[in-house]
Amino acid sequence: MKQTILALALVISPIFAFSQIEIPKPAQVQAFSYEDKDWGVAEASKPQGPPFGKPTPTTIPGARVIKTIELRALLDANKQVVVIDVLDSKTRTTIPGAYWMPGAGDSRFYGAEKSRFAAALEKIVGADKSRPIVFMCLSSECWESYNACLHAIEAGYKDVLWYRGGTNAWSGANLDRKRPERFNW
Repeated sequence: MKQTILALALVISPIFAFSQIEIPKPAQVQAFSYEDKDWGVAEASKPQGPPFGKPTPTTIPGARVIKTIELRALLDANKQVVVIDVLDSKTRTTIPGAYWMPGAGDSRFYGAEKSRFAAALEKIVGADKSRPIVFMCLSSECWESYNACLHAIEAGYKDVLWYRGGTNAWSGANLDRKRPERFNW
């Protein structure tokens, strides 16, 4: 009986599966500014509180991690990818075309914040919860983008990517940065 149920589950599960964007795999693997450093931190399934500037895990439940060269190739190949920078700062330069949502990586999200965040994402992606969204902040020692990924997953988004290296890795690769317009949420 158990084998029959398992076999049935394997046949049915692809029907309910959603497709995720393929992350390009560059011929040469290169990391910048500790984006792949394992700090020995366990992944967390709940947003982590302040201080946000501390080492992060190398994985995140429900999302995928993307590195600098992969992200650059993905952005070049697919204009549907949305990048959201959540670093809470007074001034900011970030990946060209990224939305800037300071505070969206806060760990203290209650009903009102969750609703505002979900509404903002809906405006950005046009209510397409399967559209790939990349969250970023400063570096692999910043929890704000990790937290934002968890918020997006909770809001029902299916293709969430965490750019763990953030601005430091992007700059380390000598890629362009621009001053973004703040997306008020």
